[in-house]
Amino acid sequence: MTELFGVLRDCLHAEEPVALATVATMALGFGVWVHHMFATGLPDLALSFFSGASLIITIPSAVAVFAWTATIWTGRPVIKTAFLFFASMIILFVIGGVSGVMTGSTPVDWQLTQTYFVVAHIHYVLIGINVFPVVGALYYWFPKMTGRLMNERLGQWNFWTMFVGFNLGFFPMHIVGLMGMPRRIYTYGAGMGWGPMNLVISLGAFLFAIGVLLLLINLAVSLKRGEASGPNPWSAPTLEWSAPSPPPPYNFAVIPTIESRHPLWEDWLNESPARSRLTEGLLLDRGRETLATTPLDAEPNLILEMPADSFAPFVLTCGLSIGFVAALFHLWWGVAVGGLIVIGALVDWFWPRRVHADMPSPQGEAADG
Repeated sequence: MTELFGVLRDCLHAEEPVALATVATMALGFGVWVHHMFATGLPDLALSFFSGASLIITIPSAVAVFAWTATIWTGRPVIKTAFLFFASMIILFVIGGVSGVMTGSTPVDWQLTQTYFVVAHIHYVLIGINVFPVVGALYYWFPKMTGRLMNERLGQWNFWTMFVGFNLGFFPMHIVGLMGMPRRIYTYGAGMGWGPMNLVISLGAFLFAIGVLLLLINLAVSLKRGEASGPNPWSAPTLEWSAPSPPPPYNFAVIPTIESRHPLWEDWLNESPARSRLTEGLLLDRGRETLATTPLDAEPNLILEMPADSFAPFVLTCGLSIGFVAALFHLWWGVAVGGLIVIGALVDWFWPRRVHADMPSPQGEAADG
């Protein structure tokens, strides 16, 4: 097993296979969605094509799974709440993916498409792949957003109640689906044999809801009494963790000069003698400005003045809403009013302004932090 992950690490170090797998998954996804309609009387040729796409997509998906697993295996993971949510996503992704492969087979899909098996599959895919990583990201980014750490002990309770509750609530749906329980029903006969499994499903759903409640409690408590996080509580290597938490409105006072992929780990990794400079560079402190570079060698050559705060986007949205709603009711005068609002908002939004026209160009200025 160690040798296998060593080979995977060497193969995935350049990241090209992972990028190609992601693009392949996206492309094949256009030929997968029809497996939701296998039972609608499609021609055999269409069934063969979309069934094949639904099965082949497992190959690039497996590349991503092995990449995630190899990253953990060859790294030095710190078992915090955020990591638990991220790592659990891999498990839930595999379970949801395997059940998806089963429904990708046309004969199997004909038997399962109207059962609770499909309900179980879609929840593992949607909640397992989307909700769990988002909650993990909330734990990870909360310190940067607020300057406070979320409570770790409460976070562990939050994870285990959500994870156990989710699996208790949705994994048995595979079984009752295979037992023939149809979806889109609100009740069923007492003698169908589905009662014990549905009791477990209900208990799991309530436990999952308790986990979500613990998340909300942790957010509220940590926002008021959470431990101060500092700029980099995770010892992360990237630039956003060099800024204070929460970051100031301007983010960086100067444009940093970067010499490696992991600027905050350079002293630790010592991969080269060069060091990134995070507090020295072009000073961008006169209004909303940003740096433009040459397209070939990325040399700084221009200071761009960015737009200031404006109500124009909000007014534009209101105009579009008025126009589309009026069109639904054939109120053409409302369409005209909405169109005029849109035009006015666009003109105001894109009208050229030079807020600092009286100031000399700051190009070439340098500042020491």
